[in-house]
Amino acid sequence: MTAPSAVRLAVPFLGAALSATAATAGGLGQPIPWEMSRQVPVTENARDILNFEIGLHWLSLAISVFVLGLILWCVFRFGEKRNPNPSRFTHNTAIEVAWTIVPVLILVAVAIPSFRLLRTQLADPKADMIVKVIGHAWYWSYEYPQTEQGGGFTFDANLDEDKQPRLLQTDNEMVVPVGKIVKVQVTAADVIHSWAMPAFGFKIDAIPGRLNQMWFKAEKEGTYHGQCSELCGQRHAYMPIVVRVVSDQAYAEWLKEAKTKYASLDNGKSLASAR
Repeated sequence: MTAPSAVRLAVPFLGAALSATAATAGGLGQPIPWEMSRQVPVTENARDILNFEIGLHWLSLAISVFVLGLILWCVFRFGEKRNPNPSRFTHNTAIEVAWTIVPVLILVAVAIPSFRLLRTQLADPKADMIVKVIGHAWYWSYEYPQTEQGGGFTFDANLDEDKQPRLLQTDNEMVVPVGKIVKVQVTAADVIHSWAMPAFGFKIDAIPGRLNQMWFKAEKEGTYHGQCSELCGQRHAYMPIVVRVVSDQAYAEWLKEAKTKYASLDNGKSLASAR
């Protein structure tokens, strides 16, 4: 086996092995040194994405091993020494039907969980709360509407270079309660940005003049880090996203503090309605 062939065979296996250990090797809400896997998933969607990726890696490994076996068998079985008088046929109906139908079946098998993932991402569950996110050059703004629990304020989140992890911390954080369905309405004030949170398994473009929407339900308390994922200009690399997931009691207390800390909105009327 040549070196390039060995590398091509090893790639899917290594990918499967690395993805399979993501739950223990990846960081909780942030990258870690020498990390080659995903962050620990804390939403159902992120877990489904990880499982789908692992399945694709093992499928790729199986296909690679099968194709390699066919190549080696052909080299061994039909070499000049063992087959000095090669046959002259050019077609085999059974093989041609098989190599047409089998890939189609494989693609169908891959499409089923893929469509299931898309359905989950595009679902529109009833929201427990809603936050509007606005991308600017180069920082984020967050608007919390006025509700029975509180809200009615907005704040900016700028890069804080003095905090760790470096270039992933902001002076203010988006705060949400654990185990609640949070809808995020995303837009931009200038150029296209992208609000991305790897641990949640979601990212969505922030486009001027358009209001996009996504949702997540974080299952673990903690602080989670993301970044703008759309090349948006000179300081694109300095637009971190920080979401702090807290208990219901801690969230209620934060709402009271934030109401006095941040400037008030006009009764939260700048937000679109959400179910």
